[in-house]
Amino acid sequence: MATDPALDRRALLGLGALALAAPGLARAQTSAPSTIEVMDLWPGKPPGGEKVTVAEQVILRKPGGDPNDTAFLNVTKPWLMMRRPAKPNGAAILMIPGGGYIRVAVSKAGGSIDAWIADQGVTAFVMDYRLPADGWAAGPDVPLQDAQRAIRLIRANAGKWGLDPERIAVTGFSAGGHVAARLATRFATQTYAPIDAADQLSARPMAAGLFYPVVTMTAPHAHGSSLKSLLGTSPTEAQRLAVSAEHDIPTDAPPTFIAAAADDKVVPMENSLMMFQALRAQKIASELHVFESGGHGFGLNGPGGGAMPWPALLSAFFKRHGLYA
Repeated sequence: MATDPALDRRALLGLGALALAAPGLARAQTSAPSTIEVMDLWPGKPPGGEKVTVAEQVILRKPGGDPNDTAFLNVTKPWLMMRRPAKPNGAAILMIPGGGYIRVAVSKAGGSIDAWIADQGVTAFVMDYRLPADGWAAGPDVPLQDAQRAIRLIRANAGKWGLDPERIAVTGFSAGGHVAARLATRFATQTYAPIDAADQLSARPMAAGLFYPVVTMTAPHAHGSSLKSLLGTSPTEAQRLAVSAEHDIPTDAPPTFIAAAADDKVVPMENSLMMFQALRAQKIASELHVFESGGHGFGLNGPGGGAMPWPALLSAFFKRHGLYA
């Protein structure tokens, strides 16, 4: 079953709808505009690229469509986009978009999600990341390398950006949810050799939000295209388990919010159930919401146009766990 990258893009945009509806994010708007800065994740070339021969491409998701509605293929130079509020309140959210591990549906120009979050004083970060089938030495761990580097880079610059280095959350959508889930459970795994002072810092997020996430690579609920992109066509069971986010949850994993729809035809919602059960077994503060309808990529509204209940639920969860003062 192939992921529709358009749905992954809508998933990312759904966080903008969340901000509009969630009271925990509703703070006084700043009078001055936010600013956008894009920075490379790595100084020089990313690690493990000696056998990489692909050429990075940036395309419009829809030919002739919005010039800011882009997707990145064969990523060789991953980046982090920061939308900085005029008056940062110290909190930050690292957002990881989807794309089925085939591409990353993201724009350097930002969008409604990060603009609204910045309006509330929360510094928004949107991450581009390398893809596992492009020849990188780390293989399936290459997106995790980039996620670990991203949160460390945010933490290393917390002072000059007006952030509390302890109040950094991660959110991920579809395949980006798999990256976020692995960051939340493999933050202590050394996936690359440290290259500067930032890499001495923790990669653990304070909290996590996973939306219709890809989680498991085990049968029968693995998402087919993600599995193929990560591990090829004939992975062993050990290889599957190694990249299944529900496997070997540490006891210090961060509080995690999960939301999915029962009628998701792209990523089986059993992925969300498995993640919640694994977190609960380790006594990790966690919350799961499975909605009757919404499909894959739901935002504030479901397919029929009705309001979805998850925005206020996520806001309350993050507030309860200290992300918002």
